[in-house]
Amino acid sequence: MTQPTVRPEGDEPEILLAWYGDDFTGAAAAMEVMAFAGLQSMLFLDIPTADQLARHPGLRAVGVASTARSMSPEWMDDHLPLVFAGLAALDPGLLHYKVCSTLDSSPETGSIGRAIEIGTRCLKTHVVPVLVAAPRMQRYQCFGNLFAGTGKEVVRLDRHPVMSRHPVTPMDEADVACHIARQSGRIDGHVLTFPQLRQGTATLPENPGDDHRISVVTMDSLDEATETGCGRLIWNARHRCRFVVGSQGVEYALVAHWQEGGLLTPVPPPAGIGPADGMVTVSGSVSPTTAAQIGWALSNGFSGIAFDATSVTRGAGEIEAEVGKTVQAALDALSDGCDPLIFTAEGSDDPAVRRFREAVHTAGIDMQDANRMVGEALGKVLCRVLERSGITRAVVSGGDTSGHATGQLDIYALSALAPTIPGASIFRAHADGPFDGLELALKGGQMGTPDYFGWVRDGGGLRPDGG
Repeated sequence: MTQPTVRPEGDEPEILLAWYGDDFTGAAAAMEVMAFAGLQSMLFLDIPTADQLARHPGLRAVGVASTARSMSPEWMDDHLPLVFAGLAALDPGLLHYKVCSTLDSSPETGSIGRAIEIGTRCLKTHVVPVLVAAPRMQRYQCFGNLFAGTGKEVVRLDRHPVMSRHPVTPMDEADVACHIARQSGRIDGHVLTFPQLRQGTATLPENPGDDHRISVVTMDSLDEATETGCGRLIWNARHRCRFVVGSQGVEYALVAHWQEGGLLTPVPPPAGIGPADGMVTVSGSVSPTTAAQIGWALSNGFSGIAFDATSVTRGAGEIEAEVGKTVQAALDALSDGCDPLIFTAEGSDDPAVRRFREAVHTAGIDMQDANRMVGEALGKVLCRVLERSGITRAVVSGGDTSGHATGQLDIYALSALAPTIPGASIFRAHADGPFDGLELALKGGQMGTPDYFGWVRDGGGLRPDGG
């Protein structure tokens, strides 16, 4: 990849940005924005050690992926202080808590409010810029309200056909500041509107004066001009507002500002990496988008293999039996010249979804734990199929699934290889074991074109029509 010219600003940090993603696909999406802008970037699966950093000199952006989006506030209290302290020790210009561009969170699960409480305490700040919108991903904020694309339409988040009915964190509030303020009794919500950003009159408030209060400032972003304005404001305020929250819209905005100011020379995106000699896909997503992708794949050379998710409710022996059966079916498909696509359900209307929920309820298992076990089981399937087949390209579909499944592969980091849609590129895995160099794509459930799995199989690369 051609490296850009980055003009020193006098106090420019070696690491411009460090981020912590509350799910794996989102954390990877932040990395690809920086990497495809020409900045050497890497996503780690834990706080990188000194030895790991030494293996990859010259990094300008460093991220850590997690499954915080599916975790409780108590889990965050136990884990986030150490993570934020570890990233802050890298002395980045900004520390970004990366959240989903559809605000997946609630007071009980994936609480952005609790993460802000912890982050401001660790970073010793009381003013937090929040940028969730990312216009090039059809995520827009207007007068404080978030809108998201769905097919050819753009709708307010609380009217989105998927997010308004999300099984864990349904969105009934489109006002970003209000949604986050519900998750903490310490947050005062503010908004910087697009007229202020376009006119150049937008400013971040001073500290609230009460150390117990936190000023959360959401930022409108509708187009290139407002996106660049957000980036300018966030970067110029970094000395007093070092902690920022948002989607990969934060990275898009920063890159736009750096490029506009001549700090970063634009570079062309990398080309595709060519067709795979076999590919393995596992999916724990039940979204309509993934259902359409499975349907396309089954008509275009992929071999569908259903994984019985209810096995996780019946003990370790049943899980192992289902994993073993699925691995053999995948190896048989590869022997027949087909690419195995292993899935728990073909969309939310698949009877498998109802059977899984009933089995979890009957077994008295927490749904969060059940989903984790399914993700880990899919990861075991993927690991064994890759080891026994020698296949070097794989896809994991589902944000939470990606986190749990990737953890089974014993890799320590990812770097960007080839673009597809924004937020779901092909990455190179870095590992001390057999999966070093694995070509891996991680896709959120709601992301991608119907032919996404085929696009990755063909090696990615941007399309003239954007996909």
